[in-house]
Amino acid sequence: MMEGPIPQSYEEWHHCITVECGIPLTLEFIEERLTALQEISDFKTKQFVQLYGRQYHEQVLSWFLRSKDKLTQ
Repeated sequence: MMEGPIPQSYEEWHHCITVECGIPLTLEFIEERLTALQEISDFKTKQFVQLYGRQYHEQVLSWFLRSKDKLTQ
């Protein structure tokens, strides 16, 4: 579970994942997360949406897509 405030911008989200969690945003990781987050019937995705709401879920998806675009340009 996340500690502290929920990221509200791409920069905050990127910092949270890469610095606070120490997870490199590799293409493989991003694609895995996109696949999971786009599967609405997935138990963990359902939990995420219940905790943070549909709008935030869509925002996080867009941040993963933005990171993917940056890696593939």
